[in-house]
Amino acid sequence: MNSTAYLSGFGNEFATEARPGVLPEGRNSPQRPALGLYAEQLSGTAFTAPRGENRRSWLYRLRPSAEHPPFRLHEQRGWLSGPFEGPVSPNRLRWNPLPFAGAPTDFVSGMFTYGGNGSPAQQSGAAIHGYVASLSMTDAAFFNADGELLIVPQEGALRLVTELGVLLVEPSEIAVIPRGMRVRVELISAAAEGEAARPARGYVCENYGAPFRLPELGPIGSNGLANPRDFLTPCAAFEQVERPTLLVQKFHGQLWSTTVQHSPFNVVGWHGNYAPYKYDLRKFNTIGTVSFDHPDPSIFTVLTSPTDTRGTANVDFVIFPPRWMVGENTFRPPWFHRNVMSEFMGLIHGAYDAKADGFVPGGASLHNCMSAHGPDVATTAKAMSAELVPHKIDSTLAFMFETRLVIAPTDQALGSPAHQQNYDACWQGFPSSRL
Repeated sequence: MNSTAYLSGFGNEFATEARPGVLPEGRNSPQRPALGLYAEQLSGTAFTAPRGENRRSWLYRLRPSAEHPPFRLHEQRGWLSGPFEGPVSPNRLRWNPLPFAGAPTDFVSGMFTYGGNGSPAQQSGAAIHGYVASLSMTDAAFFNADGELLIVPQEGALRLVTELGVLLVEPSEIAVIPRGMRVRVELISAAAEGEAARPARGYVCENYGAPFRLPELGPIGSNGLANPRDFLTPCAAFEQVERPTLLVQKFHGQLWSTTVQHSPFNVVGWHGNYAPYKYDLRKFNTIGTVSFDHPDPSIFTVLTSPTDTRGTANVDFVIFPPRWMVGENTFRPPWFHRNVMSEFMGLIHGAYDAKADGFVPGGASLHNCMSAHGPDVATTAKAMSAELVPHKIDSTLAFMFETRLVIAPTDQALGSPAHQQNYDACWQGFPSSRL
């Protein structure tokens, strides 16, 4: 399973095999699959979901995934789950980057929940996490029965070994692991050859709702934003390993584990449209004004999880990449606003154009429903006095998880040393207008 190869396209019907002749012709579940394999379907939607929304794949594996002992409760550190109950403050919040120091942790044990909404029981809402990992998962695997995982690396590249193949994901790229898909997260960024991998840090959106899809383009037309062909799904790859493997799952808000006697990454071939994928954010075709006014941030949407309310997302994944600013007679930073949607922001690298200080790579901010926010005092003064020549915002990449439900911060996030206690100070000192 050392090779990495990809198939391109978003939500396509793929067919891939690591050994010739593995995939059956004309049927999905033959009496005796080739090479003594076992046929197994993995469904990400109800069987009766409309054809255009149905997500399922057929896997042909060395052993069926049903071969495991009972699961037992697993140690659960900072990974929390909805429902997120209790009173929620309307105050604006911001955090410094999660520190690398501390006990050695892998991707699962290093998860830290900032907050969320909804619940996996209702299959609505999302949880928002940060992760800090200093160890690769070894003889271990994880899957999430509660929702899909959108992984946003901020520092350190990851090797995501999944049942359907391998994804290599670095900062400025993202990966989506479907609900129920088994994965092993390995660190691959080393300081030099032969040295241990550097710690990794990033963000995760755990989407309890409808699977992420590409947003509609409307009047933009047939091209723009994230182009389908730039999404990459792994070709089949498998391990034939016979040794104990810890299998951890998240189910109904709790972590559970068992031990299987072989690697679960034993799918020799598969076909279907329910699969992990990656996307390079540097390939996003940014759309913006060429006349006046700053566009709505929705014009930067990469992926969306829709709801039954048209145009209102369970969660949107929005980015703020390098782009030209050319608006005439325009206040160019994001304008001051209050929003029915709740916004959680992170910064992958560079500086965010609405904050002159305090919002740093690896950090995060939360502006909940109707919380007034916008550029700080220094950014506002600079933008209102700037000579409006074409200007490129370069060497920056910020993102936002935007959701229709209030994001309730966790007690651990509010009590974290990373929580900035003086965030409101950045909006103090605006001069009053003179009438």
